[in-house]
Amino acid sequence: MTFSIPFVLAQAAPAVAPAAGNPILTFLPIIVLFGVFYFLMIRPQMKRQKELRTMLSALAKGDEVVTNGGIAGRIDEVGETFISVEIATNVVVKVQKGSVSQVLPKGSLKSV
Repeated sequence: MTFSIPFVLAQAAPAVAPAAGNPILTFLPIIVLFGVFYFLMIRPQMKRQKELRTMLSALAKGDEVVTNGGIAGRIDEVGETFISVEIATNVVVKVQKGSVSQVLPKGSLKSV
């Protein structure tokens, strides 16, 4: 005895193409997101970097500075990439210019 299973060929429904929207509206969220990132992250970082470069180029002998490591002292000598910082009487250390994080007002070290 043989059984025959009827095969029904299902016809695929015709694909309906989505309506083509305006390409500007398609990319608008990405453009807005980039604008938000620029004004909240990129622009302030560029401003900080510019201020840091200005501060480092204006370092001079006698300025009181704090390094990234927390060492406070008075600049004794300024070189191209290194500065000599006097941290105590007759104690001078040489640090990279880029490690200076802050320039203190004159006389700040005497109060410490």
